Amino acid sequence: MINFGYKISTPRSIDMDSADSRLYCQLVEAVPSYRYCIGCGGCTATCSAGQFTDFNIRKAHFLFSRRQYDKLASDTFTDTDLNKCMLCGKCSLVCPRGVNTRGLILQMRKLLLK
Repeated sequence: MINFGYKISTPRSIDMDSADSRLYCQLVEAVPSYRYCIGCGGCTATCSAGQFTDFNIRKAHFLFSRRQYDKLASDTFTDTDLNKCMLCGKCSLVCPRGVNTRGLILQMRKLLLK
């Protein structure tokens, strides 16, 4: 085998058909406005907790929607990081789609603690 100085990385695709979607369905049922999130990042840009900690609400949204619950509970982004959210509601005020982000964080906390 010839070494060209690089290697082809493994694909990062997610098999959504085999992913466990029970928690996602429970979250959408509890907070229906979650479906309207377009991932613009407005919530993360205005987050007071994100300015002082490593909390990133957009990352939590995407990990949950991609059914990567294990990464929400891993060492790098534990469920206690969701507790860093101060529930101030600034993210809800700037959301162009009207997503109830406070309710979303509360439901994520509840579902991940189960």
